[in-house]
Amino acid sequence: MPKNFIAEMQWRGMIHDIMPGTEDALNKQVRSGYIGFDPTADSLHVGHLVQIMTLVHFQRAGHKPFALVGGATGMVGDPSGKSGERNLLDGDTLNHNVECVKEQLSRFLDFNSSETGAEMVNNYDWFKEMNFLDFIRDVGKHITVNYMMAKDSVKKRLETGLSFTEFSYQLVQGYDFYYLNKHKDCIVQLGGSDQWGNIVTGTELIRRKSGNEAYAVTTPLIKKADGTKFGKTASGAVWLDENRTTPYEFYQFWLNSSDADAENYIKIFTLLEKEVIDKIIAEHQAEPHLRKLQTAVAEDITIRVHGQEKLDTAIAASQILFGKSSADDLRKLTEKDFFAIFDGVPTAEVSRADVDAGMNLMDAFVGKTDFLPSNGEVKRGLKENSISVNKEKVNGDFSITKETLINDKYVLLGKGKKNNYVLVVK
Repeated sequence: MPKNFIAEMQWRGMIHDIMPGTEDALNKQVRSGYIGFDPTADSLHVGHLVQIMTLVHFQRAGHKPFALVGGATGMVGDPSGKSGERNLLDGDTLNHNVECVKEQLSRFLDFNSSETGAEMVNNYDWFKEMNFLDFIRDVGKHITVNYMMAKDSVKKRLETGLSFTEFSYQLVQGYDFYYLNKHKDCIVQLGGSDQWGNIVTGTELIRRKSGNEAYAVTTPLIKKADGTKFGKTASGAVWLDENRTTPYEFYQFWLNSSDADAENYIKIFTLLEKEVIDKIIAEHQAEPHLRKLQTAVAEDITIRVHGQEKLDTAIAASQILFGKSSADDLRKLTEKDFFAIFDGVPTAEVSRADVDAGMNLMDAFVGKTDFLPSNGEVKRGLKENSISVNKEKVNGDFSITKETLINDKYVLLGKGKKNNYVLVVK
């Protein structure tokens, strides 16, 4: 017998709407359900993690999850939550994006041959042979225009304009549910609360065309405690692809969350049991300055998205900011991570010839840069043992050579714990 998926989702705060009868249907036996992912980019972002975790919990509860990648619907565009018409993608771009999304989902779901093994499906496979006349005859006749106009996703766009292409999206998504219900025995579609109208259109289409059972479950849209949009930073979206968002930046996103947000995130984005979560929250509340809650969230999510090695690097990179590091830690950083850590730190260019000849500290800190105002300031720093190169304390005899360089390009100068300066060798 499967575990109670709905009860698990409820205590984690992950249920927004649920169709009557869903919980009983899922508790009777192993069932199949799905969530759709629109491949509008070559990476998912943290905004998709709620739906990914929903499928993870579905599988862990003893059910069979299907991840639908919308190769066909990606060519149409979902109006839900959008204020304007979306640019449509060409076939080659969509196919590339689909493959990238598949790879990312495989990090979370167990794609095996068992009864509950996850499966990936692409709705382009059943739409590619269907022509327009077949669609309006076999699908369109079952759903009235009045029914479609009543959906919030349509109502909100009528004032600004809604193309027929986007208006038809709920029929296309509804047919996905019908197809998977008929061919894969999927009885439930899961998704974000903005998808409720599209999902219910699918249950209605199934009821009218086949009379089979079909259910809907949606999750709440995540908002930060301060009212800002979840998953957005000053530099943009937080992606699962390390080439878009480095593991260090990804780790920092979670580490920098507020206490209220972290209390929410640990339930939604980790697989920790309730007793463990309650214990971590209690420990955090007793000593909030230690940020145990944020650390637990950041480590759990980063290791599942990027792996242990990248987590270790992200932690080491974070420690660099607080002076708990060495030159070896700096050399482990990628160029992107290095500049992500020292974003906003002043830089100066020096010639490779100067470095090859051996650059003394006076030139490095004063002569070739404006890091410190005078040689006297450098001498005082040396006397106080507060001058460092690549996070390691140095004396007045130290020279910067090619062996000093990080990635054969950079040198990190420091005075005290918080004052840094980057030399870029050209």
